Amino acid sequence: MDEHQLAAALIGYDTSCDEGLRSAAAFVKAWLETNDIRVDETNHRGLPVLLADVGPPDAPSVILHGHLDVVPARAGQFEPRVEGDRLFGRGAYDMKGALAGMMFAMRDAASQRAVRLRLLCVPDEESADVDRRSTEVLVQDGLRADFAITGEPTDLQIGVEAKGVLAVRIHVCGTAAHGSTPWLGDNAILKTHDAFRRIETLPFSQESSDLFDRPSINLARIEGGDAFNKVPDSCWMDVDIRYLPGQDPQEILAQIREIPDLEIGRMLHREPATVSRSNPYVLALGDAAGRWGGAETLSIGRDGASDVIWFLAAGVPAVEFGPVGGGHHGPGEWVSLSSLGHYRRTLGHFVAGLGRQAGREGRPALRAVDGGLAVDGGLAVDGGLA
Repeated sequence: MDEHQLAAALIGYDTSCDEGLRSAAAFVKAWLETNDIRVDETNHRGLPVLLADVGPPDAPSVILHGHLDVVPARAGQFEPRVEGDRLFGRGAYDMKGALAGMMFAMRDAASQRAVRLRLLCVPDEESADVDRRSTEVLVQDGLRADFAITGEPTDLQIGVEAKGVLAVRIHVCGTAAHGSTPWLGDNAILKTHDAFRRIETLPFSQESSDLFDRPSINLARIEGGDAFNKVPDSCWMDVDIRYLPGQDPQEILAQIREIPDLEIGRMLHREPATVSRSNPYVLALGDAAGRWGGAETLSIGRDGASDVIWFLAAGVPAVEFGPVGGGHHGPGEWVSLSSLGHYRRTLGHFVAGLGRQAGREGRPALRAVDGGLAVDGGLAVDGGLA
């Protein structure tokens, strides 16, 4: 079995449900143990969390972070298929392809004695309804490393920034009337749609940065009305705002509150992720990634959020780095088969390079995490030093 076949095998598990997650985790654990890699299994909210380990415990340490869970899909998307260089299936790009590469990187590094390499495989990165994800709990309970890589989609480039998340439920009030005389009422559903269009034009939505053209604003859910023959007097919508590093979420909320006849209810907030491009581990990964194309590898900002923020919050430099692909969360998700090989070899060269550096200089000196933040009770707390 190579990384292509392993990725296809992982895609075959429907890990949008608990049963599939348990089966897939059992497969990952068995594969690692068959390759003489020690694996510890714990549970978080009834789902398995795997932590595998190779290399000496007192060496410079790197965590490879992957998630098995995927967003829901049609049944056919859990039947992997290959077209040319593309492997199609739910999770191919986000992120079972990367997880397969990480599993092989663990096997490839098992005999070296210069770096401690750990694979953290979690079941709940994609979940929108979990208050505390397993990665957050493990890191807050003391899981540490000198560097962490999560295999989110980046097309073999290194994600050194990611947008923050401000997801808000907005309630809009209207005036009820009989459905036959809508002009006598004030339709809350139509007002909600108008409110969303106004949010898209607020001042914060027009800002940009060196890595991002604009914030992302998505109308994720909308619900209103309680009878077909009545003008709805109440409606709510969930708006998913991915804001830029440097923007103030409180200012964003203040701008939204200026829109009349709405009330902000439930919120989910995650800080943007930023790590220093001059960190020696980031530079070492960039050098390894540059072997497979020579293009700029460090100037990448990720629109989506990930578990990388929990490592940054604890002062652990962390980046997103995954293979080439497209269509994640969509009907035609795919990963490039050739990039899976590049990805596996990049991780191998990265570990080997750290080993050579450690052999010459001892433990590499780490630097401050630039912009790593945590969220504690809705308040941003400065991250520490690595």
